[in-house]
Amino acid sequence: MTGVARDTSPGDAATRLADIRRRIGMAAREAGRDPRDVTLIAVSKTFGEADILPLIEAGQRVFGENRVQEAAAKWPTLRARFSGLELHLIGPLQTNKLDDALALFDVFHTLDREKLALALVKAREKGRALPRLFVQVNTGEEAQKAGIAPQEADGFISRCREEWKLEIEGLMCIPPVGEEPALHFALLEKIARRNGLSKLSMGMSSDFETAVRLGATHVRVGSALFGVRG
Repeated sequence: MTGVARDTSPGDAATRLADIRRRIGMAAREAGRDPRDVTLIAVSKTFGEADILPLIEAGQRVFGENRVQEAAAKWPTLRARFSGLELHLIGPLQTNKLDDALALFDVFHTLDREKLALALVKAREKGRALPRLFVQVNTGEEAQKAGIAPQEADGFISRCREEWKLEIEGLMCIPPVGEEPALHFALLEKIARRNGLSKLSMGMSSDFETAVRLGATHVRVGSALFGVRG
């Protein structure tokens, strides 16, 4: 079931989108970065076509979803109508949903365990094209959260590359609620740098500017674009 955005008129969507892009640009320039190096992912989980359309019409082309089943219910139709859409999976992926996910998503942000890596290898052996891949790092080492522990990240990235021949594009994290996100963004950047990875998926509606200043190349913004979820 999808929620309802607080403000859904095209004008409101375009205004919010322009404001987020402006803030990304300011944060990037403050850090001496090119704003064009930051990709805004509009997180459309729980929102339906009526909420998404105004953002597409305002020029947004990159969207993120948490659940394969929800994405399958709305994105094939939208992608048939609009060219150039890019869909990112930013939620956990069960291996029994991998085939469906491969048909839907261009990028996976949540490669987080050996079982999923091996499932990707098997899919590739069957002739499936693989998406761009980010390894999720559990920077807060939270038991309830998915992701590779920071101290195990180097080894996992190495196995992905050398043993399983998976091309890893970058890293992703979700800082613990109530903790200073900058500490987690800095940790993720450090792990990426020592592994020669240039992409960092970090930062959400409440902290994306901090993430941009600390090197984020992808920020995942939902409520600041769509309004409060119903």
